[in-house]
Amino acid sequence: MLSVELQEISKQYSNILALNSISLAIEKNEWVAVMGPSGSGKSTLLNIIGGLDRPTAGKVIVEGEDISTLAPKQLAVFRREKVGFVFQQFYLVPYLTALENVMLSQYFHSMTDEQEAAEALQRVGLGDRLQHLPSELSGGEQQRVCIARALINHPRLILADEPTGNLDAENEQIVLELLERLHRDGHTIIVVTHAPHIGERAQKIVRLNHGRLVD
Repeated sequence: MLSVELQEISKQYSNILALNSISLAIEKNEWVAVMGPSGSGKSTLLNIIGGLDRPTAGKVIVEGEDISTLAPKQLAVFRREKVGFVFQQFYLVPYLTALENVMLSQYFHSMTDEQEAAEALQRVGLGDRLQHLPSELSGGEQQRVCIARALINHPRLILADEPTGNLDAENEQIVLELLERLHRDGHTIIVVTHAPHIGERAQKIVRLNHGRLVD
C-alpha cells in the first residue's frame, strides 16, 4: 500500500523551475533517501510532501488524500496529524525546557500530556534531560528533542531534511539508529541527505538533479 504518491509534480519560483514533472511512489513503512547536489530540489520535494509548500502543477497524494487541493486550515490539520518533521536546524524555543519544547507540539494539537511528552523523550534517550534548556544540551541531544517532538502526535510519516548535518560522527550515529528504530516500528521515513553512507541505509534512493528525477 502506498504512503506517498507524486503525480507529475512541478514547482516554479519566479523564473526558476525547482521541480520538473516528478512522479514517485513510496510504500508504507519504506525508508527512502532523497539525494542530489545542492540546488537539485531535494528540500523543495520534501516540503511539498509534508504540506509546507504547494506544487505549481501535479498531485500530491499522502495516505490516499490529495493534499495539493486542501485549504490552508485543512493542510494545517494534515501536517499536525500525519507528518513528523525533523530539520537540520533544531528550531527549539530557547527559553523552554526539553519537555516544554515537546509539549509545544502537543499544544498545536489542542492537547497537552506531560507524561506522554516525557515518555517521548525517554524513547530518544533523554529521560534525564527533561528540565534542561536547549543551551544546556549538546547538538545531538537537541536533535533528539526534535525527534521526540516529531513523534509526539504519532505520525506515520517522518520527513527528515539533513537531520545529521550539524552533528559530529558520534551523535550522527545515535540519530541514525533512532531513525532505524522508527522504521522497524512501522514508520515511513523520507530523509534528504547528501551523504552516501546515510543514503546506503535506505531501502530506496531517489536522485534529483536540476529538479528532475534521474534515478
